Order: sequence, then structure tokens, then C-alpha cells
Amino acid sequence: MTLGENPIVTPMMIATKDWIKASYDAGRHWMQPLTKDGRAHQEHASFVPLMVPIRSLGAHHRQRIEDHLLALEPSDRYLRFGYAANDDQVRRYAQQLDFERDEIFGIFNRRLELVAMAHVAYADQPGHQHCAEFGVSVLSRARGRGYGARLFDRAVMHARNQGVSMLFIHALSENTAMLKIARNAGATVERDGSESEAYLQLPPPNLDSRMAQIVEQQFAEMDYSLKKQAKQFWDFLAQLQEIRQGVREGRHKAAE
Repeated sequence: MTLGENPIVTPMMIATKDWIKASYDAGRHWMQPLTKDGRAHQEHASFVPLMVPIRSLGAHHRQRIEDHLLALEPSDRYLRFGYAANDDQVRRYAQQLDFERDEIFGIFNRRLELVAMAHVAYADQPGHQHCAEFGVSVLSRARGRGYGARLFDRAVMHARNQGVSMLFIHALSENTAMLKIARNAGATVERDGSESEAYLQLPPPNLDSRMAQIVEQQFAEMDYSLKKQAKQFWDFLAQLQEIRQGVREGRHKAAE
């Protein structure tokens, strides 16, 4: 049954003042120590910045993608693949990703761990070249921050700029979070028993959509570079602390 209408969507454009605020939000915790889950101390788990840095992933990220998928909870893995995929099946999926044809997007935490990712698979069958399918996964510890919706928006913008006119989502009907994202974007959702299909019509690309993609890519690369530098800094301090602790213990033993 049809649960929603299917209007043509237009990516949200962000004003200059909001870009500035997004840059501030992204950098305000870089120089704070990390917690175990990769967040800065005193950063609230539900804090959702205006912009989320989303990187385009390449073949050199394949191992990180595999690690991310293997780290999914069994229930999340079931919803992502539509069946209870075992470790070998997950590894096979990661190894078969075609980075030349498809587009993979990822969100990294401050430990440079891939906590959320999206796969935009482009159709290569004759007559369906303007279609693509969207899939997403988010680690349990990174939920509640809107990452799934942000990845969907990023995928829509990229697919639109690639000339895609129809984006599909195939999901289990129990995957209410994914279907909610699709409905909120204006997709038509059709349920067939335990499975559902969502269809989202995309408008042709324009200057605004192309410029927005360029800016978001640059923002994500800058964010990753700063996270990498911050991680190296805190790793260096941790090593110094270990050395100092070892020296103190050595002196203590010598004094005994």
C-alpha cells in the first residue's frame, strides 16, 4: 500500500552564517581529551551539530568499512542486510564494493573510527542508468544524532548531481527508522509483507546543488584533517604519560 506522496525534493541550502556556526561547532572540542567512545569530555551524547562532516570513501577505506559492518549489533546487521549475515558474508560484501561505480559515504568520530556509513549503488542495467539504491548503517553508540538522515541527505545530493532521477530504498518493514527517514524526505513507501520499498524522485542538478556538494566535501576533508592532528596530539601525550609513569615506578623500585 502507498503510504506517502512523492514530491520532487530540493536539497536544503545553508546560509553563510550557518556555515560559520557549523565550523565552530565542528572544532570546539578538537583539543579536549577523548572519551572511550571517541567524543570529547562534556560533549552531550544527544548534541547534533548543524552540519555533520561526511567523507566520500575510497578503496583504501575498505578495511575500515569491513570493521564498521562487523561491529554492528546482530539486530542492526539484520536490518542493514535484510538477513542475519554472518561474518564471512559481511566480509564478502565489503570486498565486493565497487568504488568506481558506486559511492560510499562515511562519518568518523574523533578516534577516526567509522561510526556510520551509506552506500549508494548505481544501477547498470540498460534503461535504469538514472536509478540508484541507498543503504545505511550506524553503530549503536552513535545513534540519536541524526546520522542516518544526514547520510541520506548527502546521498540524495550526490545522486542528484550524478543525474539520478529516482532513488530507491529496499528495507525490512520492521526497519522503521530507515522508512521514517524516507517518508520525511517525501518518498513513496510501499509495503509488501515483511519488506518495503521506498521511491524518491530527484530533480535535475543545478548550480546550488553542485556548489553545496563541493562545500560539504571540503568541510568534511578539513574536519578529518583536524581530527587526525588532534588524535596524533593526544596519542603523543598518552605516550609521554606512559613514559613518565614508567620512570616514576622505576625510581620508586630503586628507592626500595
